[in-house]
Amino acid sequence: MTVTVTERAANRIAEIVKDDPANPHLRVSVEGGGCSGFQYRFDLVPQRDADDLVLEKNGASVLIDPVSLQYMEDAEIDFVDDLIGAAFKIKNPAATASCGCGTSFSI
Repeated sequence: MTVTVTERAANRIAEIVKDDPANPHLRVSVEGGGCSGFQYRFDLVPQRDADDLVLEKNGASVLIDPVSLQYMEDAEIDFVDDLIGAAFKIKNPAATASCGCGTSFSI
């Protein structure tokens, strides 16, 4: 399974964590909930777990646990700054539907 992080996302993560050196990793996880069944969660964390997938790019470190990873096959983590606002967005080809805000999805 492959998950990628765009340049924009990596640069934004690096900016965020430089202000919080105690939590140098961004954990991306999938949990039940949201208007479409599953939702993404983004948390700054102090350390990785032994079974995490670790993605490193441009000084950014992204962690994904094995359970979440199965829902994110071939996904791309991006950072979008547009008229609606700035946020991390996940382009997930495994998602069969998603909500308008892009934070929840179904498979």
